[in-house]
Amino acid sequence: MIASALAVIGLLFLSALTSGTETAMTGASRARLRSLAEEGNRRARLVNRLLSDRERLISTLLLGNNAFNIVAAAMATELFLRLAGEAGVAYASLVMTILVVIFAEVLPKTWAIRHPEGFAITLAPIVSVFVVVLTPLTKFLGGVINIILRLFGAATSTAPLAQAYEEIRSTIELHKQEGEIAKHDRDMLGGILDLGEVPVADIMTHRRDMVMIDANASLDETVKLVEDNPFTRYPVWRDDPDHIVGYLHARDLLVAVKRAQETATPVDMDTLLSEPWFIPDTTSLKGQLLAFRQRRQHLALVVDEYGSIMGLVTLEDIIEEIVGDIVDEKDIEVQGVRVQADGSMLVDGKVTVRDLNRQFDWRLPDDEAATIAGLVIHEAQRIPEVGQAFSFHGFRFEVKARKGHQVTRLRLVPPAAEGAAG
Repeated sequence: MIASALAVIGLLFLSALTSGTETAMTGASRARLRSLAEEGNRRARLVNRLLSDRERLISTLLLGNNAFNIVAAAMATELFLRLAGEAGVAYASLVMTILVVIFAEVLPKTWAIRHPEGFAITLAPIVSVFVVVLTPLTKFLGGVINIILRLFGAATSTAPLAQAYEEIRSTIELHKQEGEIAKHDRDMLGGILDLGEVPVADIMTHRRDMVMIDANASLDETVKLVEDNPFTRYPVWRDDPDHIVGYLHARDLLVAVKRAQETATPVDMDTLLSEPWFIPDTTSLKGQLLAFRQRRQHLALVVDEYGSIMGLVTLEDIIEEIVGDIVDEKDIEVQGVRVQADGSMLVDGKVTVRDLNRQFDWRLPDDEAATIAGLVIHEAQRIPEVGQAFSFHGFRFEVKARKGHQVTRLRLVPPAAEGAAG
């Protein structure tokens, strides 16, 4: 009897090891393990090798865990039958349930969750031997399972359940909620992940807001325009604003004016222009950022499918999507959002939905419209009049100002403020 009792204890111990190892292996940080492996930790390298075939590892651990529990339960039943007769079955079921739940499941899994990397590294040599020994059996069982899945028409693909970007994004959000990552850092990391999904049309300076130079204007008019604006580069058009012939760098203009004053020669504007660069409005921010680096340019003109100018995008625009607004001492800062005492906000129509979501942790949709005014027009299915109010996505929007067909200012009431007001 003593030998049987010791065998049950030993099997429960092995069950606890496999149960905890499963939790540790699936919960361990791959980045941390990779870092330890690069530092020369051999067991970390072993863990990485085991995780390279995650399906085989998990199958082996589950097989061993269940086998240990079943054999332990059978031996315990036999032991209690000797001690208590027919009532031993009930006693065995009760005792083994308590022992398995506490010592073979909850306790090792809790320990593994709290120290996943350490748990995995410590048990890696034992698990590697375990995997090698049981590989033939796990392969056989895997084949049987795949056959059964095919019979029921279920997919047997081994594709990952979640894409890497979504896993990273979820991890960042989780750490932010737990207070381990500041909101600004979360926004920066999220901005990097979003670069491949956001088109330049969503962040460009719209054509109506572009400051452009008429190639036929006098030198004094051109200099005055550059002096009155904080920008470094200006698109230049001739005869028709859609006919962009190049862009002018403020520094080149300054040098040319100074040289003209010293030599008493006129400034030839055409010689100062750089070749314009046109890009489609569907270009992703990631692709455009790489293009800026390759071409060593900082400004591109955005055109629609018909070749019409929609706006312009700069390198700084893309960087601001990552780090937030960059305002220097020469910028004219436009206060697009003004928070009111009652919790509502006065918002300029051209403020983007993405910026509002990032600043206030909202989740307003930005798939159909880039700006907050565009979102209201899209949801209302018409151009609203001043004074009209709409409620959607939990927010209340009231049109405060309109210029032509353009909504220029809105009063926005978030859900919390609306609830407080009510």
